[in-house]
Amino acid sequence: MKLYNSLTKTKEEFKPINKDSVGIYGCGPTVYWFAHIGNLRTYIFEDLLKRVLEYNGYNVNHIMNITDVGHLTSDSDSGEDKLEKGAKKERKSVWDIAQFYTDFFKEDLKLLNIIEPTKWIKATDTIEAQIDLIKVLEEKGFTYTISDGVYFDTSKLEKYGRLWGESERSEMKGRIEEVKEKRNQTDFALWKFSPKNEKRQMEWDSPWGVGFPGWHTECVVMSIGELGIPFDIHCGGIDHVFIHHTNEIAQAEAVYGKPLANYWLHGEFLNLKDSKMSKSSGTIITLQTLKQKGINPLSYRYLCLNTHYRSKLSFSDESIEFAETSLNKLYEKAFELFDSEKTELSDKYGGYKNQFKEYVSDDLNIPSALAMTWDMLKDKDLSDYEKHELLIEFDKIFGLKISSIKSDENISNSNYIIKTFKDDVPFWTSNIDSLSEEVKNLVSQREDYRKNKDWKKSDEIRDKLESIGWQVEDSGKKTIIKNTSYKN
Repeated sequence: MKLYNSLTKTKEEFKPINKDSVGIYGCGPTVYWFAHIGNLRTYIFEDLLKRVLEYNGYNVNHIMNITDVGHLTSDSDSGEDKLEKGAKKERKSVWDIAQFYTDFFKEDLKLLNIIEPTKWIKATDTIEAQIDLIKVLEEKGFTYTISDGVYFDTSKLEKYGRLWGESERSEMKGRIEEVKEKRNQTDFALWKFSPKNEKRQMEWDSPWGVGFPGWHTECVVMSIGELGIPFDIHCGGIDHVFIHHTNEIAQAEAVYGKPLANYWLHGEFLNLKDSKMSKSSGTIITLQTLKQKGINPLSYRYLCLNTHYRSKLSFSDESIEFAETSLNKLYEKAFELFDSEKTELSDKYGGYKNQFKEYVSDDLNIPSALAMTWDMLKDKDLSDYEKHELLIEFDKIFGLKISSIKSDENISNSNYIIKTFKDDVPFWTSNIDSLSEEVKNLVSQREDYRKNKDWKKSDEIRDKLESIGWQVEDSGKKTIIKNTSYKN
């Protein structure tokens, strides 16, 4: 298995610390607002990584944090804490804000069929450990104190910025805002003091004064506490390379003299045409936005499968509509192959399975694996049974719930085939009573007109059904009724 390591800027053979197990730490959400689909692309990429590792026989211990304190509104060390700002805006306690958006985030993961991490950790549950880490940094001479907090002196660490390439170095001055009294522009806060004459909802006593921890310190403590140092893989979005992950590495090496993680993997941005999706700019789309438009959340997952995680992904109405159409075609094909007569597995079946594993194990080359899947479905040398078995096998990585494609027992003997949705995937039934009264009445009226050969009125009913999200197809003696507008 090969992975692109952001630390070495090369694709490397993956060699875990322990033979059969892998430790992964992924930077989780800052729970002050809804996650947008750009954020969620990163978690889809991490889910694919975990699935591929498990496909290769590894036991995965996946740790994800919940940042519920300490993440300021700028890339540097200025501005308000995002949770405190959110609490003021919504006039709720910061604890309520954190819990609400944590629950919402977890629901988004469920809708995208993302496997939850082995363990969630809240930053606020590790305050004592963070203070202890800062104490060690102080003892080793890496800190200094100014009026607004305790800072890490990056000039004291010889290899500070080891994640940076030339492009990151050249943009350093544009990304980090100056903070008065800082010794070096790249120095970062370890502990921020609470503002004078203002009590924060989240603040703690420390040897340096009442305040709260810096965002970068939280992840160091939580990852090492659960996975040790070094651990195998640290993941996150590409935006974390320049500051957040750089500053995690700095603290770990200053305290332990070891690398924090052996492999660093980063997912690229999702763009809206010519702009980057950003909460600060207000240019965001959430998963709920897509659902309100009648789009199956798994269509967004399918869209992400088409672009490699290290390539930028452009999002548009056209791209998500194409993804939904393609996903529905895949579901239709899975339904056609469902309950196929069992046959022996051929050498060609084995060839497809081996090629699939090669693709996904080559730095998560999911786009090639998906393209091969469509080629496989067109292969006349494979039996329907083999095609269905391969679809189920491949979906262990794709995560599109293809194995959930089912129908009721009486469908083959019925005049009606109704395609609805159940748990985000199509479900075929012959039960006409499963339709709403409005749709059921229109279907009944159309059937009467057809019996009387009143084709004009029959077509009018067909148009009416299509206008409310139902497509009707007549296939021999059967009538197929499809729900074309996904609603959950």
